[in-house]
Amino acid sequence: MQDAFPESPTFVTHLECGMEHDHYEADQLHGLSKAGKPLLVKYDLDGIKQSASKEDLAARPATLWRYREFLPVRKSENIVSLGEIHTPLIPVPRLQGGQGQVWIKDEGRLPTGSFKARGLCMAVSMAKELGVTKVAMPTNGNAGAALAAYGTRAGMKSYIFCPGDTPEINVREIAAQGANVWRVNGLINDCGKIVGEGKEKVGWFDFSTLKEPYRIEGKKTMGLELADQMGWEVPDVIFYPTGGGTGLIGMWKAFNELKQMGWLTGKLPRMVAVQASGCAPMVKAYEAGEEHAPLWENAHTIAAGIRVPIAVGDFLILRAVRESNGFATAVDDDKISAALDECSQKEGFLMCPEGAATYAAYKQELASGRVSPDESAVLFNCATGLKYPLPPADQSIDINEPVDYSMFD
Repeated sequence: MQDAFPESPTFVTHLECGMEHDHYEADQLHGLSKAGKPLLVKYDLDGIKQSASKEDLAARPATLWRYREFLPVRKSENIVSLGEIHTPLIPVPRLQGGQGQVWIKDEGRLPTGSFKARGLCMAVSMAKELGVTKVAMPTNGNAGAALAAYGTRAGMKSYIFCPGDTPEINVREIAAQGANVWRVNGLINDCGKIVGEGKEKVGWFDFSTLKEPYRIEGKKTMGLELADQMGWEVPDVIFYPTGGGTGLIGMWKAFNELKQMGWLTGKLPRMVAVQASGCAPMVKAYEAGEEHAPLWENAHTIAAGIRVPIAVGDFLILRAVRESNGFATAVDDDKISAALDECSQKEGFLMCPEGAATYAAYKQELASGRVSPDESAVLFNCATGLKYPLPPADQSIDINEPVDYSMFD
């Protein structure tokens, strides 16, 4: 591990409540702030700028850990890695609505097949650094798979709770990767209640979304990597599938840090929070001009990863959307299914349902006029489509019968 990740200077100064802005000491174990809100990691950005250049970063391997100075892990020996490569930025010209180029950022290439690897590798690495040995989380699937893998890699015990209708592949991969997993006859917030109540009774550390400070820092690397891949420029619009919203918050944090350092100039991307019509608390709050989003009743969607009825970081999601001059939008399940099929058939790219929601949203907002056909856009595909049910392919040929070659027209 020491050879793979040579020591680099680190620049964390403190942690700060995202709502109240009071400070918390670095290098100590923290959950939520005193106000019950997410903590954000703060850095000496001038120190980073003096220590590293864009050219320095370019000379390093193309992995998440290229951005060590922007990340919280102090000692390289505590890095828990399964090979977090840069994910490709794939142009999809047949999906463009005009002159503005469109790319898919394919996060399905990461370990455990989803972007959850970014957040969980960082959170587990920091938990290891701070002496945690037992962790628990609620999950709709992919985050649990990532925690199972990285927790096992770190020698930790992991306890994971899934809604009863979590995709079977997710539940099985969680178990296969060494975690203790249970199905719960409720939604992810019900699973989160079990985790929260177990903190005192069992002694595990709560890894729920945004209830520890470091998943944001892992997801922040999506923004750092995207800017790096685009020559330290950014697209006009980013469409992001939004449940708990860690990635949207993290990317907006990354872009602002880079802006403060002078590494990004000009306008930052408009951030679009994409939700499903059957579970759209952020859209409702955005349209009402509210800062918080109450519990969404009877949440349902085929895109399980964004079926999050209530989010502890709601105000941070809405802040990023508004500060960036973006917006929140919801798409129907039938539009998600159609977008998935269209992307597969036109571009040969198999999206997951949550990723397909971003393409459905892009098309919807081109039609509404909130996005111009001349704007460049990045759509985040958050997991490999191979983790999800696929349509049947039941054509067959009987070698005992003559082949009817007319059917191949």
